[in-house]
Parts: sequence; C-alpha cells; structure tokens
Amino acid sequence: MSQAIFHWLAFAAIVVLSACTSPTMTSQRQGEPAPATQPQQVTLDENSQIATGQTLYIPVYPYIYYEDQRRIFNLATTLSIRNTDLADSIIITCVRYYNSEGQLIRQYLERPIQLAALASTDFFISTSDNSGGLGANFIVDWVAQTNVSEPIIETVAIGTGFQQGISFISPGKVIQNQTNYTCSLS
Repeated sequence: MSQAIFHWLAFAAIVVLSACTSPTMTSQRQGEPAPATQPQQVTLDENSQIATGQTLYIPVYPYIYYEDQRRIFNLATTLSIRNTDLADSIIITCVRYYNSEGQLIRQYLERPIQLAALASTDFFISTSDNSGGLGANFIVDWVAQTNVSEPIIETVAIGTGFQQGISFISPGKVIQNQTNYTCSLS
C-alpha cells in the first residue's frame, strides 16, 4: 500500500513540475533578442555641472572592396556605446553620421540621453545604406557630471553573402575633450 502511495505522489509531482514555466521563456521565444529599452532623455543647460566628457570619431565601413576594387561587399554597421562606469551615468549629447566628404548625413538624437551605470545603447545602419561612402564616420559626444571611467564606443560591421561572411570592429578615437554640454562641430 505504501508503494502505491509513493507512485501516486511521484506522478503528481511530475505533473505539477512539468506545468511550471519560466516567465522569461513565456514572454520571449528562445533565441530571440530581448527587447531593447530606450535610454532616458535628459535636459542640459549652461548651468549643468560637467566634470568630464569627450568627442569621438568612429570609422564606419558601409562596404568594402573585393576583386581588385571592382566589386563591393555591403556591410551592416552597429554603433555601440557602452557605459563602463560601475556607479555613475553618462550623458550622450550628440550622435552624428557623416559621409566621405565630411557632410552631415544624419543626426540621431533630438535631445541628450542618459546611460545608467553599465548600460549601453546602439544605432544601426543597414546593409543597403551606402550613403556615407567608404570614408563614413560617426561623431559622438558624451559628458558626465562626475568623473567616470571612459565608455567604450565602437562600430561593429558585418556582412554575409556569396557563402562568405565578414565582421570586424572599429574603435572610436578621442578627438576632443568636452567641458560643456553642446555638440561639437554642430
């Protein structure tokens, strides 16, 4: 009799446990990226205290040449901005995209955005967008109201086709230190 009760309890436990699901798995299918949260917009003015900041130049490669520079291989590009500070936020004041001739193609922010400690954000250029040419670039301005560790700002280029794939990163280069909230080169 006790063996029958044991089997019945084991069966009931299996049924109960198999009915349990993880909340993250029910709200999102496995293998799909988590929905991105939008950084908070902030307002800065002349009275805002700025402790540190920088302007960075980040190369963008919308395509690369192959076969003796006669053909192009289109690439998608993601600009990644990562706050590396463990405790404090940074403020991204401007993200601008320029073409090979140095002409502004697109400005991505209407207002500055705040990235919390260890938060990140990104901006995307599709494979079909060759408007920047081979010398395209991003100019990114960031500031912080306290001394923080410098963010990592880089582009990631990726392309696939013809049973080939290529990907690489291009790190940002500091071209100016910031002591105010305005966009450089505006």
